[in-house]
Amino acid sequence: MNENYLTQANIMVEKQIESRGVKSKPVLMAMKNVPRHLFVPENLRGQAYNDFPLPIGYGQTISQPYIVAFMTEYLEARPGMKILEIGTGSGYQSAVLAYLGCEVYSMEYVAELADAAKKTFESLNISNIRVKHGNGYQGWPEEAPFDAIIITAAPENIPENLLGQLKNGGKMIVPVGKAHEAQTLKIIINENGDITSKDLLAVRFVPMV
Repeated sequence: MNENYLTQANIMVEKQIESRGVKSKPVLMAMKNVPRHLFVPENLRGQAYNDFPLPIGYGQTISQPYIVAFMTEYLEARPGMKILEIGTGSGYQSAVLAYLGCEVYSMEYVAELADAAKKTFESLNISNIRVKHGNGYQGWPEEAPFDAIIITAAPENIPENLLGQLKNGGKMIVPVGKAHEAQTLKIIINENGDITSKDLLAVRFVPMV
């Protein structure tokens, strides 16, 4: 990363993320070192480290940096974890998880975004992400179960199919609610088939399709 972008990334972490309560040192390091500007359209790269989501085409967005860090910290992502991501988008959240040493299985409904993300990962020599074009509501059953599931678009209800792909003790983080209305970011834990849910934040994501 060139010095200008590195400076912007450091300011982003200090002002937008650490100051708002994200404490995990590995997550903060990932947010500093994953080149966010390479995951946004070229004409928006000057805004890549600002505190808001950005459009990436096809009605989709790259999430606000703070939300990416917050969700990653709540998943307690660590080396060797097998994580299912629903909603690859530009691939930024996947890359943050990959930097932390996770094995990422990422699904994207828009074929063009899936293909573009694969190319970005290849250009950055990231080898611990697999991308699949498909319907996220079905999950990735042939690779289940997963240590954690992260959903980066909002379903109206928690997808039952995906709960069934969580390991015992596994966590799912998901924004739930209708499009263009207030949504709630939830953390869900599977303990021996007993599902518990906790509300974390009010958020606004694009709808899960």
